Amino acid sequence: MLNFNPSWRLVSPGPIARGVITEFATLIRRVAGSYDNRKPIIEHYKRYFADAAGRPHHDSSSLDWAESDLGEYMKDAGSSAPLFIEAFYDAGQALVRRNENIVVPDVGMINHYLNLHDAGYELDPPHLHARKAQPMVAVEVLPPSLDAQAHEIIQRSLKQSEDYLSAGNDRQAVQEILWLLETVSTAFQGLPIGDTTIQGKYFNKIAGELKRHRKGQVAEQAIDWMTTLHGYLSSPTGGGVRHGATLSPEAELSAHEARLFCNLIRSYTYFLLDEYDRVSR
Repeated sequence: MLNFNPSWRLVSPGPIARGVITEFATLIRRVAGSYDNRKPIIEHYKRYFADAAGRPHHDSSSLDWAESDLGEYMKDAGSSAPLFIEAFYDAGQALVRRNENIVVPDVGMINHYLNLHDAGYELDPPHLHARKAQPMVAVEVLPPSLDAQAHEIIQRSLKQSEDYLSAGNDRQAVQEILWLLETVSTAFQGLPIGDTTIQGKYFNKIAGELKRHRKGQVAEQAIDWMTTLHGYLSSPTGGGVRHGATLSPEAELSAHEARLFCNLIRSYTYFLLDEYDRVSR
């Protein structure tokens, strides 16, 4: 993550210059073009821009759809110039950590296009500097709300999990996002639901209470799926990422298994956030 005014993570200081989106999309296609199989690179950048846009990421069914979806994510992320620039830079650095021989746009190239389109920012890792006066955002005078704190925690954890995956630290990636799922579930503590309030303090208890109040609905099945996955990953004879794992070669997570678990847990996390929004209203 880049260092910049923390209030920009909550309220956009302004959109990215339109020309920068086109330039960066072209650069991504060129990076992907150096591989016989271009789709994984496109999907990699998609994940970072999806996070910046606050949208869930799902793998596309084909290269054409992946490129189309990437364009949509970049357009949405472009509503916040700092988050857009951070997504592009962080995605490139994650690729380099995974394969030091890959060539991605460097700081000089990124700043060239930012300057060319008068974007008003300059990248100076780990900092991002504003070169234009930014709109005043009056959020720092107040304590951050629960929602603001939650947003920061969620984005940081999602990015940490993705960075772990890119670096080949598969077990840590799943541990990080499983922790996030458990953390998001605690937001339900004390919330009224039906004629009662959520009494549980831990994931399994909270999930069980939510499931009972959503009987016969899609949510009941979804909660059942996420608790089954949570139980499997917690077990030493299952995923072994929470309570330790058996000392056997079969216990080691592969990269594609870790990616599967992370994608599933991402979906369940966003589902819980939607449920929280529905219940809290």
